[in-house]
Amino acid sequence: MKENISITSMASISPLGDSSEVVWENYLKDSHFLNIKSFDKFEAIVGSISNQYNLEVEKLKNSDSKYKSLDRSVLLAIYTSRKALGTVNWSNEFGVNIGSSRGATELFEHYYDAYKKNELGKAATLTSPTTTLGNIATWVAHDLQTEGPAISHSITCSSALHSLINGVAWIRSGMADAFLVGGSEAANTSFTVAQMKALKIYTSNLTDAYPCKSLDFKKERNTMAIGEGAVALCLEKGIQKNALAVIKGIGYATEKLKHSISISADAICFQKSMKMALKDAGLQTVDAIVMHAPGTLKGDSSELKSIEIVFKNEVPALTSNKWKIGHTLGASGMLSMELAILMLQHQKFISVPYFKKEAKKLDTILVNAVGFGGNAVSVILSLD
Repeated sequence: MKENISITSMASISPLGDSSEVVWENYLKDSHFLNIKSFDKFEAIVGSISNQYNLEVEKLKNSDSKYKSLDRSVLLAIYTSRKALGTVNWSNEFGVNIGSSRGATELFEHYYDAYKKNELGKAATLTSPTTTLGNIATWVAHDLQTEGPAISHSITCSSALHSLINGVAWIRSGMADAFLVGGSEAANTSFTVAQMKALKIYTSNLTDAYPCKSLDFKKERNTMAIGEGAVALCLEKGIQKNALAVIKGIGYATEKLKHSISISADAICFQKSMKMALKDAGLQTVDAIVMHAPGTLKGDSSELKSIEIVFKNEVPALTSNKWKIGHTLGASGMLSMELAILMLQHQKFISVPYFKKEAKKLDTILVNAVGFGGNAVSVILSLD
């Protein structure tokens, strides 16, 4: 078993709220936090941050003239990173790694639309520096005045968990003692939703009690819905006294693809990543799994099959949060981490209303994420 890593602080903003207390209260409810949003040419179900918390993001945006030109994904990352770092006593030599599947989505679409309308074919001056994917981590590093490495990346929907395993790798290697890791996504835009609709994976259940049927293994159609949100975690070497949870094991894998969005029927990538995480943690099983489960027919069923293969007759309790807040793409793995940490802290399993399976105990929880390209990440958490 390799060295454990402590999570010493956590901050988030999502349709569930922006504090652990409010988020937990909303997890205890059987209701979802998805809403119908009207776009120019259609309506669609999305998971949106409420006006109450959007006001806090607007305050941040207006607090500095430089921040007024930043994309919403960057603002959400700065917002959560400030809150996470505010509860730890770090020097300015920590690293930053923020993952995002799509990056500056809203701002890029705005600038491109303006470019198409410009008769001279001119783009706005700040188009390039404010829409590059790397500007998420670099702006967070600027805001927090860290002198450590600042890394942004997109590994599609497993981006946030890839930032976590990267932070773990830096710490385990001795190249850093502390890392701020996270994920941020703000892609509730017409063009992004249209792209998902083109893949025929988006929900059309506009009036259903549960528009996104993540973990409903009897559903007959795809029900994915996009959501927005961000999470930041503070990672430190060893088992710290102030640890919210401890990272016991990490795993990752890719698989050979038949086409750009495919995943095998038994999710070979998940089988490999879960086995690696179990080996890293020195465990044979876990008590619960927060599944990736995007609400699609193949995505949900293939992940379940992989779990059944790895754990055989002792399948852990299964849950997901996408039925509640939608699929937050590159940030989704970190929002699943938040759910796992809160369940460990409160020693209560949060089940899906239409898929009830309680956990007998909650000592260890595994979190899964996967994205286009067949890249899976699995992380195992415990309280010590």
